[in-house]
Amino acid sequence: MQVSKQQRRNILKTLGAGAIATAIGGCAPMATRAPKYPRFYSRQPWAKPRVSMDNVIRSIVGHRPYRPSGFNVSKERFDEKTVVHNYGHGGGGISLSWGSSALAVRETMGMTPGDVAVIGSGVMGLTSARLLQDAGWNVTIYTRNVARHTTSNVAAGEWSPFSAHDPEVSSAAFKSQFAWASRIAHHAYTNLGGADYGIRWLETYQLSDSTEEPDNVELADLFPMTRVLGPGEHPFPTTYARSFVTMQIDPAVLLRQLIEDFQIGGGKFVIRNFKDRADVLSVKESVIFNCSGLGAAELFEDDELIPAKGQLVYIPPDPAVDYMTFGGGEGMLYMFPRSDVILLGGTFKLGDYTTNPEPEETFRIVTEHQKMFAAFG
Repeated sequence: MQVSKQQRRNILKTLGAGAIATAIGGCAPMATRAPKYPRFYSRQPWAKPRVSMDNVIRSIVGHRPYRPSGFNVSKERFDEKTVVHNYGHGGGGISLSWGSSALAVRETMGMTPGDVAVIGSGVMGLTSARLLQDAGWNVTIYTRNVARHTTSNVAAGEWSPFSAHDPEVSSAAFKSQFAWASRIAHHAYTNLGGADYGIRWLETYQLSDSTEEPDNVELADLFPMTRVLGPGEHPFPTTYARSFVTMQIDPAVLLRQLIEDFQIGGGKFVIRNFKDRADVLSVKESVIFNCSGLGAAELFEDDELIPAKGQLVYIPPDPAVDYMTFGGGEGMLYMFPRSDVILLGGTFKLGDYTTNPEPEETFRIVTEHQKMFAAFG
């Protein structure tokens, strides 16, 4: 039967674009089609991040304070002053914060609570300050930068205390301390869960061509719903995908809420830049918490402490993307869908103090993530 042009126009008006797409669905798949693979936590269909160079909002750089032997929580006496160190957490600062700070505050046992100075307003300084307040101390935070300009604020923000030490270098005693701090921090974050602190649970995929156990296997019970997916069981380009559920932490939201809690508790901020140890010891308080991060290398002459440069790429947020990824291509890759941006990482360049984003690294991060999600609809 012949169909006139006018009849075709009427059919199009009657059916609409959606019905036409269904009618010709055998010709080409719809762009939003989800992969056939099941999901084990989220009940939502897979969503493909819209990764492209055209969608890049900005690239930023942060420097993780890294010590191969692990973070430093210890106490030192300088005449009438007591300094409690709490720094050097590498890429695990946000994850370890409450636990490491609890270890640090424990160093004050036997002291009568009074005035205490905290050097640094990153996540380690803020969590130390809050725990000190809970223990009855009057806390003043001395800081060169407000929280939004600290390394903590440009962290990726996922609960996974990795890249915090070199297992070939760190001692058995440190590994025990690390595990204790991890568990305390995990417990603390589960108590803070919710939008106020920027915390939510998300499905996570660690991508690899190997079935080798991840680092810190002793913490495996903190990552529920873990399973290893093999070929044909996941949409990623690697042979295997280790799936688990963990907390995503939005650093900006967390830091803002910790600042509010600190100020409600009577805490004060003083903007001050310290040039050396003598300058730090000149504060009026007799107890000082050194949470200066990478700054401790100069302030307290820690030759082991070095930067681990990280570069992050921001693209616009997408509420439909409700999972995180690690690995899957060249270099240290990860994708975190935060409420404000989708964050793509990254790099881990030891000893690199440069602060400029590298265009070739931005291009690598973007193109490697494009490859990672190529099989998505």
